[in-house]
Amino acid sequence: MNLTGAFIGAMIGFWLTHYSLLGILVGGALGFMFDASRQQRRRTPAQGGYVAPLFALIGAVAKADGRVSEAEIAIAERLMARMGLDQDERRKAIAAFNEGKQPEFNASPVIDELRQWVGHRRDHAFPVIDVVIDTVLAEGAPSPAKMAILRELAFALRVSDMELMALMAMKGYAWNAGPGGRSQGGGHGGGYVPPQRNTQGPDPYAVLGIQRDSDERAIKRAYRKLISEHHPDRLGDLPEDMRRRAEDRASEINAAYERIKTERGFK
Repeated sequence: MNLTGAFIGAMIGFWLTHYSLLGILVGGALGFMFDASRQQRRRTPAQGGYVAPLFALIGAVAKADGRVSEAEIAIAERLMARMGLDQDERRKAIAAFNEGKQPEFNASPVIDELRQWVGHRRDHAFPVIDVVIDTVLAEGAPSPAKMAILRELAFALRVSDMELMALMAMKGYAWNAGPGGRSQGGGHGGGYVPPQRNTQGPDPYAVLGIQRDSDERAIKRAYRKLISEHHPDRLGDLPEDMRRRAEDRASEINAAYERIKTERGFK
């Protein structure tokens, strides 16, 4: 790793603290962290580098219950169209999807590629997970194997079970991770309960990721945090399809908040 930042930081710390050893150590540590951050960004795949691992993962999810359905194939095809892939990108996406649906395919390496592409951008993590959820829910309540892959992806992208529940709620599905919690590998515990369609529509409290007995301050704090993470203006150069998904999520979050405000009677 290039340690230029660590050296410069140490020198600045040495000067600012009037030549103390503590200044050297603190400045050097901050410079080292800056160098590490730059190195991480250089390792992140280039723009468009998410296409192959994303479609490979979608193929793996589709095959997780033993067969790839017409609905799952249709979702992959619609996604290619909405993402505006050119002919070469489309061929790569199809090849990746076909590779992902092979019985011996291991999803963990492509999940790691997506983790590298996302980096520390949580606003990029949510659109990726949202795309995969479409395939997970393509045939209704998904199998445990599909949910295990989804949870492994969420874990890798630093998205909690509570946040994953909120994303599922936005799509009209109620899900509880159960008391078993999440294993390191993203699998489900003994309390696993499959997501079920909510016939009453999205639960506004689940969308905001809060309990029904949350007070007004907690509700407002959850809303502000969510709307800042899901706002489409923060997405930079993501494909238009993913930007639209972010806009839809922001609309769902706003609608949920307005419903709760009306029910609770606060402004």
